[in-house]
Amino acid sequence: MSGAASLFVAVASVELHFPGARSLKDKRQDLRSLLERMRHRFTVLVVESDFQDLHQRAGIAICAFATDAEAARGTVSRALDHVHETFAGMVLDSQVSVEQVR
Repeated sequence: MSGAASLFVAVASVELHFPGARSLKDKRQDLRSLLERMRHRFTVLVVESDFQDLHQRAGIAICAFATDAEAARGTVSRALDHVHETFAGMVLDSQVSVEQVR
């Protein structure tokens, strides 16, 4: 692919704690709401990526693509800020990485 633009992917891995969840159904309702808000507000792919079988923890991955590394990182960072600002539980951990994919 001669002359093809570079493509970057930024990924945030986030670990969440749902202290009020008494069942998987409780957790999934709260998590679904958070993920849908992020999908509509930001140009990101967001999925539950870990701890699916635990009712008070969830791992999510937030992903954005761009032709500029900082643009990809910025989109993911804004979505991550939204999690920190609006999530009713606790954010236990978060990490952001950026990779060039072509």
